[in-house]
Amino acid sequence: MPLIEVHVIENVFNAEQKRQMISKLTDAMVSIEGEAMRGVTWVKISEVASGEWGIGGQALTTEAVKELASGRKVA
Repeated sequence: MPLIEVHVIENVFNAEQKRQMISKLTDAMVSIEGEAMRGVTWVKISEVASGEWGIGGQALTTEAVKELASGRKVA
C-alpha cells in the first residue's frame, strides 16, 4: 500500500489546495499501479512551522514561500 508524504510550510496552502494535492497525487499513483490501488493509497500532508525548514542554508518562512509562488524574487 503506497504512502505519499508531502511536507509543506504552514499557512501556505489552503484546505482546497491540500484536497487537490491528495486527489492528484492519488491519481498519479493509480496511473502507475492501477485502479485497484486507489482505495489503499494514502496521502499524508504535514505542515512545518514557518522558519523551521531551510534550503541553501537559509530558513524559509511562510512569507518567503508566498513570495516565491507569486513569482517575486526572495531576498
